[in-house]
Amino acid sequence: MTLMWVMAAMTASAFAVDDMWTVANRIIVDVYTKIVGISTVLAGLMSAVAVIGAKISNNQHKTDQAWDWLKRIWVAWAIINGIGAFIAYVAPLFSGLATLTP
Repeated sequence: MTLMWVMAAMTASAFAVDDMWTVANRIIVDVYTKIVGISTVLAGLMSAVAVIGAKISNNQHKTDQAWDWLKRIWVAWAIINGIGAFIAYVAPLFSGLATLTP
């Protein structure tokens, strides 16, 4: 009997405050903000390396390659953050449009 009382006292009750979709949206936005921060820092560091490589290179071919890498870095950054922003902020606005009402 004591064991049952101890188990009942130590059982944690789960009370859901929000529904599943609100929690999922909050998680998506939270993950997106972390991805934005990490990708921005990495893009900045890679850009610094590309600019330094362009400035200290000894021929035009290496300089052109460094500037091409700089363009690729920022295009990739814009695409990654654009997709993330769409998923996190724009897609939830369309959630009620896919329903049919009689």
